[in-house]
Amino acid sequence: MSKCINPHQMCFGLSTELDRESVACFLQLLGRKELAETLAKRLSSTEIEELIQFATGLMKKNMTEDEYHELFLQEESPHKHP
Repeated sequence: MSKCINPHQMCFGLSTELDRESVACFLQLLGRKELAETLAKRLSSTEIEELIQFATGLMKKNMTEDEYHELFLQEESPHKHP
């Protein structure tokens, strides 16, 4: 993904490239502190469990363990040697 689109440019179903750019934008917006805190307060326990299972499932399927540590947890992977 070479360019960053703005929220008004998000569109799904037209092309794989645009879908990927749009979902990257969507995920960034979802992670904004105010939005995340507001949504978290309103989710039921079941919704929280479903969201976490879905998101972690996608990460396990599409990321290496090193990427999980470095990109998601923002820490050095325990598998990297000095």
